[in-house]
Amino acid sequence: MRSIFEDHTCKELLERLEALKEDAVPQWGTMNVGQMLAHCQAPLEVGLGHSTLTRVSFIKRWIFGLFKASLYNDKPWKKNLRTAPEYKITDKRDFLVEKSKLKLLIEEFHAAKHRKNWPVHPYFGEFTPEQWGKLEYKHLDHHFRQFNV
Repeated sequence: MRSIFEDHTCKELLERLEALKEDAVPQWGTMNVGQMLAHCQAPLEVGLGHSTLTRVSFIKRWIFGLFKASLYNDKPWKKNLRTAPEYKITDKRDFLVEKSKLKLLIEEFHAAKHRKNWPVHPYFGEFTPEQWGKLEYKHLDHHFRQFNV
């Protein structure tokens, strides 16, 4: 599985981001491109510790734990997966502003590749640095494919 921490992979993600156009049409789902860009920022912010989500109950964490490996394994995510309510973006977003914010977050996350202490994910629990890198790559790749870049 590729990782946002790999130099060549981060470079490719940034190139794909740059290739996105404001009029891009999703291959699936309901978000427009500006909303998708804002949506992709949220997991990076959680991983970097810039924002937090309300921790779910022990039972939900246990259930989510059954699917944890699917977040960072080689199998692509299915189209139209349900999004956590905290990650749903439904308001109008400025494409250029959101694109710029996402670029900075991708670069910041990549630069944190040697960091030792990562936050505990409020839904899935502990991730190793390697798992964080794969998870963030997989999420971005999923949505970049959604918009055909």
